Amino acid sequence: MRGKDEMAQIGALGSPNGRKMPDATKRHRKNRGMPPPASFDIDTLPGSSNLTALEAAAVIRRTPGALEQWRRDPNHPLKWRYVDGRPLYRVDAVRDYLAKCDKATKTPQPHNAHVDGRAARP
Repeated sequence: MRGKDEMAQIGALGSPNGRKMPDATKRHRKNRGMPPPASFDIDTLPGSSNLTALEAAAVIRRTPGALEQWRRDPNHPLKWRYVDGRPLYRVDAVRDYLAKCDKATKTPQPHNAHVDGRAARP
């Protein structure tokens, strides 16, 4: 149990949660969420242009953390290269990746569909 002296000391110093840190001393944290949609049209860019990881994530609608995970797999279909220690994605590579994803998606079948095309019996 706390005594009067301890409570008075806490009151004089203020609660640790009540104090605000100046912005200069705060640790900057990365925003790891989904970036907003790209503000440019990828189809109008020249194929040899480079996109940053954030721009590429905005185009393909994934988080930058997902792209970071994908870079750990050298066989991932989305290709990149490092320039001055930063990953860059060519516009051609992003377009190819998106085209492969479109081809890979299948039309969903109803749950009662059979492989041989027969209808399920009720």
